[in-house]
This record gives sequence, structure tokens and C-alpha cells, in this order.
Amino acid sequence: MACLSHLSSPAFRPNHLGGAELLFSGQKEHHVTLPSQSEPWDMKQLLVWIQRNLLKERPELFVQGDSVRPGILVLINDADWELMGELDYQLQNNDNVVFISTLHGG
Repeated sequence: MACLSHLSSPAFRPNHLGGAELLFSGQKEHHVTLPSQSEPWDMKQLLVWIQRNLLKERPELFVQGDSVRPGILVLINDADWELMGELDYQLQNNDNVVFISTLHGG
């Protein structure tokens, strides 16, 4: 889950569920503040920031190219991000973003 703001330094609280937390040192939730920038943050920028700053191992299991890997469900305010514009979605104040892995070994 993430609480996001389009202000200069948005606060961000992502949740990684369904095993995705294992790629983030076992942490399901992080408390961070995104860097200031003149334009609103969008999902594409957010994924790059997460990969550079939070992802601890095996990025190929979370990202593919400039998007999330197939098998990672992304919810924005409890709605599938495909309905919200995916990478082009501009983050709004108090948005909730959740990444859920649907990939399971076995």
C-alpha cells in the first residue's frame, strides 16, 4: 500500500504482498518520502525509484523492462492499475498502491 502525494515531496508507504516482500528484505511495508520534482510523480517514475531505492534482490522477479513483471498485480486505490492508466497514472494525494505477487513456486 502506498499513500502518495503530488506535492513536492510525496510521502510513500508501499506494501509488497504474496511473496513480493521477499525481494524487499522481507519487509511488507516501507515508510519513505519521494524526492521533490517539478512534475507530478507517475507510476513509471515510481517503479524506477522503487527499483533503485527499495528493491534488494532479484529485480527480474519484480520488474520487466520499464513495467512490473507479468504476475505482479498492481492495485491503485483497490482498483487494477490497468483501469487507471498503468504507467501513465499520475499519483494523487493519499493514493494507495499495492503490489501483490501471484507467482508461486512449487
